[in-house]
Amino acid sequence: MPTSSANGNVAGTYHRLTQRPRPNLISIVIPIYNEEESIPALLARVRGVMDRLPAPSELILVNDGSRDLSADQLFRAAQEDSTIKVLSLARNFGHQIAATAGLDHARGDAVVLMDADLQDPPELILDMLDRYLEGFDVVYAHRVKRVGESVFKRASAWVFYRVMRKFVHKDLPTDVGDFRLVSRNCLDALKSMRETHRFLRGMVSWVGFAQTSVDFVRPPRMAGETKYPFWKMMRFAWNAAVSFSPAPLRISFGFGVLLAVTGILYGIYAVVRAAFGLYAVPGWTSSVVLICIVNGATMICIGLLGEYVAKIFEEAKGRPLYIIASSANTGATSHSCTANCEHLERTQTSEGRTAMTSRD
Repeated sequence: MPTSSANGNVAGTYHRLTQRPRPNLISIVIPIYNEEESIPALLARVRGVMDRLPAPSELILVNDGSRDLSADQLFRAAQEDSTIKVLSLARNFGHQIAATAGLDHARGDAVVLMDADLQDPPELILDMLDRYLEGFDVVYAHRVKRVGESVFKRASAWVFYRVMRKFVHKDLPTDVGDFRLVSRNCLDALKSMRETHRFLRGMVSWVGFAQTSVDFVRPPRMAGETKYPFWKMMRFAWNAAVSFSPAPLRISFGFGVLLAVTGILYGIYAVVRAAFGLYAVPGWTSSVVLICIVNGATMICIGLLGEYVAKIFEEAKGRPLYIIASSANTGATSHSCTANCEHLERTQTSEGRTAMTSRD
């Protein structure tokens, strides 16, 4: 097989690229939450792209507990087209978990993850596939311009990506969402990471492999309203920071050290003033010094304990990442996916209810 000397660098790592044959199957994964208005246009455009792909393809639509009639449209589409597979989650687990459910069920050699609002143009998949054939394991869509978004939205997104890159993960690409193509090797590595609080963009950066980008202008939303208002974006940013990096705890630790040092320096300053006979407010110095030192020491201790406890708490619960209520064209039955990837077996109780048991 011919090789290319091009380099797919991630964190300075050299990856020798080897040209690939066409994949045996291409999977397209789309999480959906309250996208009733967008689904008809979404299916039309994605089907048009699937017809142009140089290999067989499957479309995996994950209904993330939608409150509208999205599920009805998805199952109707699956009845009409066997290449469309539907997973309907038991409730709204969140975008990152819904995306994980779709990735877990993708069978393709090349797997695309995109959003349902058509701000991720499906036609870009063809360009991504070209880079995949060159040997890249990750091809992400890089937004060079955002159309139809407010100045505040663009500014907050700009700050978010650069803060995350600076404090959370230095290899996290800027102005890049979840829209990307990954190889089977990369996906298998990604699937081995079963943490409860997930930040897929950071996780893909963490696993490494040869990565590159395809530039595009992000169009406005096709229909409906954004599922990420400001408060939800802030929660997403916080979750990404605390779940993917200990940086917030280390900042707390650093702040505690700063307070303690400030108290000590102020104490020295007060002693010097007293030594030279300069006026000092009675009782003020001792109060300020003690408060700063005690509070600083407290924050240091909390930061040190939190460094360990925060990593243990959520994972120790061992809850499933998601629960599938129903599906179509997947061969999957109603089940849950555990955080430690145990194999699950369905059994029927005497009352006809579904029970879950784990087997090695």
